[in-house]
Amino acid sequence: MPTEHDQLAELVRAFFAKEVLPHAERVQAQGHPDREHYLRAGELGLLGLSVPTEYGGGGGDFTHEAVMLHEQTRSGDASLGLAVHSGIVTGYLLAYGTEEQKRRWLPGLCSGEVVGAIAMTEPDGGSDLQAMRTRAVRDGDDYLVSGAKTFISNGGMAGLIIVAVKTDPQQRAAGVSLLVCEVDGDPPGFRRGRLLAKIGLHGNDTAELFFDEMRVPAANLLGPAEGQGFAQLMRQLPQE
Repeated sequence: MPTEHDQLAELVRAFFAKEVLPHAERVQAQGHPDREHYLRAGELGLLGLSVPTEYGGGGGDFTHEAVMLHEQTRSGDASLGLAVHSGIVTGYLLAYGTEEQKRRWLPGLCSGEVVGAIAMTEPDGGSDLQAMRTRAVRDGDDYLVSGAKTFISNGGMAGLIIVAVKTDPQQRAAGVSLLVCEVDGDPPGFRRGRLLAKIGLHGNDTAELFFDEMRVPAANLLGPAEGQGFAQLMRQLPQE
């Protein structure tokens, strides 16, 4: 690896050894990471490594994310959902977000002030994304989002969630859109369910999410129009 990747690996290794692993037993028992660990990772520049510096990121590329995730895995930590937070969520915003959306959401993700998640899987359907039931109905300048998602990594702590919804329930793939939902403080119409027990990843907050006509600004749609979500997912899922 280039020298910069070796230096990054050393920094990540030290972060997990000194800041995260000493709390591993407690974190696994509580079923979610400490909020402070995201903030500390942000302070060290370990979040959004592939995000351009103008949005608060590291200015690198996906190889830098891979080094970070490799070292996290080697350390034995599975609490911090960095693969989702930095490896997936920021990629959707960079690929499909408007300039205003990027400047609004990426800096908080890179600093660790906001935890990111993406919600696709539903209780009645996992891999068949075209058949999802979560609805987003246009109501003036907002969408009203109703439905349920499950097995959502980072779902218990996330303040920003990219939610796959049906904006046209009569269509399959052509009816899917992606909405960015800001859920810090659990706004009206949004509820977090259980932190789910799993065979592994005991310290990661994998959660159920429920939406009951939650208002989401129409300006939070990812992409130029409704119905782009399935194509967006298919372009991003290979890297994920």
